[in-house]
Amino acid sequence: MKLKLHWQILIAMALAWLFQLLAGESSRIVEPLGVLFIRLLKMIIIPLVVLSIMTGVAGVGDPKKLGRLGIKTLAYYLGTSLLAILLGLALVNLIQPGKVADLPPDLSFSSEQLHKPDSPLDVLIRMVPVNPFAAAAEGDILGLIFFSIVIGFGITQVSERIREKILPPIDAAFQVVMQVVHVIIRLAPIGVFGLIVRMLNQDLGTAFFKAVGLYMVTLTAGLSIHFLIVLPLIYYLFLRKNPLEQFRHMASALATVFATSSSLAALPVTMQCVEDNIGVPNKVAGFVLPLGATINMDGTALFECVGVLFIAQVMGIPLGADQQFLVVLTALLASIGAAAVPSSGLVMIFIVLDAVGIQGEMVGVIVGTMLAVDRPLDMYRGLVNIFSDSVGAVIIAKSEGEELTPKVR
Repeated sequence: MKLKLHWQILIAMALAWLFQLLAGESSRIVEPLGVLFIRLLKMIIIPLVVLSIMTGVAGVGDPKKLGRLGIKTLAYYLGTSLLAILLGLALVNLIQPGKVADLPPDLSFSSEQLHKPDSPLDVLIRMVPVNPFAAAAEGDILGLIFFSIVIGFGITQVSERIREKILPPIDAAFQVVMQVVHVIIRLAPIGVFGLIVRMLNQDLGTAFFKAVGLYMVTLTAGLSIHFLIVLPLIYYLFLRKNPLEQFRHMASALATVFATSSSLAALPVTMQCVEDNIGVPNKVAGFVLPLGATINMDGTALFECVGVLFIAQVMGIPLGADQQFLVVLTALLASIGAAAVPSSGLVMIFIVLDAVGIQGEMVGVIVGTMLAVDRPLDMYRGLVNIFSDSVGAVIIAKSEGEELTPKVR
């Protein structure tokens, strides 16, 4: 029987410890495996973010035709994602999990390399690339995100006949990129093996592992607050109903996404729960939920914010209010392009890191360690994403005056 990926990664970690212990300095020969893995992840970022955002925005359809339903859906999804990011920002600044890492001075990062916007307006100016191709060559992620959103919006404005010609090749290219992402993610055990050996050879000490543990606690706390407090509170404020009912109605969908870590894989079950158990009409659920599985990633957005600030703290990089604003903005936009597949958020985290200017070999080591412990966190993020979609579907249906008549009692 083939082992699941997270077990392969855990075994790779154990083997890396054993190999470094036995081989000592000679173990450095396998360090390039980790470097190659990180380079593969970075290689696929630009095509992934451009194509996923284009297809996501184009999939929304013509805003003129969407009317109130589309506006409400987009407002809810952007609003809850922003709340999740701000929650993560508050917790990671309060707990500061990366501060306990205490890296050696020779591994520190020069803050002069950071992108420091003069003002929020400077960030908005940076978002508009003069030359999209130059932006791609220079790794200007914010510019590429904005360009992709504009092109996606442009696709929604052309006639149906032209749109039917444009969308299929873009979607096909996106599917090809996603297959490459799947292949790269399957190489994670080999990459983690090299990265863990590299980390052990740098003698980061036990404090680093305490920091990783505290990072997991911080992220879990943020996801729990959003999942168990923020979303139920939104549900109650809009519907004046007991949110425990929503958890009960969505139980099978939550179990499915917890097992698969994929919002898209759980989408059929999610739609069945929302339509049959809650009674949301298909005309609402059929629009809100597929769109949510593509662009509404509350858990992923929260993770990207916490993850980037954790990496900055570990490397001793002080991020001011302007740079944290840049993190919030990029995490919000990147979450729209975070494909609904396992561990895609960990790939997209490089987008936020590049936007702020955090680079260097230590980034790869830290991200590799985060990947090693990411499986349970990724499963939890999936729960948050799906539950947020379902709450949005119910709220929007009620706001449209729909009667919620469950098909299953």
